[in-house]
Amino acid sequence: MPVRPVVVYGEPVLHCRAAEVTAFDDDLRALIADMSETMHAANGVGLAAPQIGVGLRLFTYTMENDDGVPSEGVLVNPRIVLGKVSGAQPDPDEEAEGCLSAPGLSFPLKRADYARVMGYDGEGNQLDFEATGWFARMLQHEYDHLDGYLYVDKLNTKWAKRWKKAKKSLDWGVPGNSWLPGVDPDPFGHDH
Repeated sequence: MPVRPVVVYGEPVLHCRAAEVTAFDDDLRALIADMSETMHAANGVGLAAPQIGVGLRLFTYTMENDDGVPSEGVLVNPRIVLGKVSGAQPDPDEEAEGCLSAPGLSFPLKRADYARVMGYDGEGNQLDFEATGWFARMLQHEYDHLDGYLYVDKLNTKWAKRWKKAKKSLDWGVPGNSWLPGVDPDPFGHDH
């Protein structure tokens, strides 16, 4: 189970719709194991396959929740139905997200407080559950990766300007940037 490099914003795989998983086999199980190892090494709560350069529709997650869903899992070929999103401005203290593919940055984003998620586990068994609060937020964040969006692509005007400045100063609009969790310094400061 090797830790894989996490690709950064300008990488093309992050900006296009990922392909459906068609085989629940040993290759998929190995990919899931690598993703889980990478997610944990990065101190992340979720990791989508495109974030390690694999254009397939799956993500791993680890997050305690009050929804009766196991705190660690994988979703393959997920579908998501969202509750209503408030039109209010996002709260920078309560609604800030980070992303392993925009390492070290955090911006607020409005999301639905409810999501119904359907899909499959790594063995091909059907999953169908409801999620609320931060668990729902994390699932939406990872699902967006499968459609070629990062949370920074959805920021309101005020925060989008700050993101664009940061992206330009970090030279992230181009392919070829990545970091290796567990080897490179943790961009979110979890290794202090």
